[in-house]
Amino acid sequence: ATAPPPPEGLAVASRGEPIPTVRLPDLQGREATLPADYAGRPVLVNFWASWCGPCIEEMPELDRFAASQGGTGVQVVGIALDEPDAVREFLRHTPVDYPILLDVAGPADSGVQLGNVRGVLPFTALVDAQGRLVKQKIGPFEHGEVDAWAAH
Repeated sequence: ATAPPPPEGLAVASRGEPIPTVRLPDLQGREATLPADYAGRPVLVNFWASWCGPCIEEMPELDRFAASQGGTGVQVVGIALDEPDAVREFLRHTPVDYPILLDVAGPADSGVQLGNVRGVLPFTALVDAQGRLVKQKIGPFEHGEVDAWAAH
């Protein structure tokens, strides 16, 4: 599948470079800003949707990884490219303890800004403590894979 090219002028991250500032609401409508809200910590940003089977399968693994990081390790942030009501309903059945932000899928969404120009889900980006893009992964993490992948 091919996605339309990103709109002219949209900032798209390149590996080794600072990511563009992304401002998105959480499920309570509070705005979060990446990477500034987690400055000084690496951030694993996972893009998902409630209708994406592989996304759903990897969420318990991401939640386990997030819990293992404590308050100073890698911060996991999920960005749902989905409808808020669908996300709330999904999280009632599959809760996670890491922050979930909301975005609308499209050619200029935050996933595209972090390098997922094809719009494939799940998509994960690792941002270092200085806000630079370190790695990207298309597809789900297998059990235990995220630990080594995030240890940049």
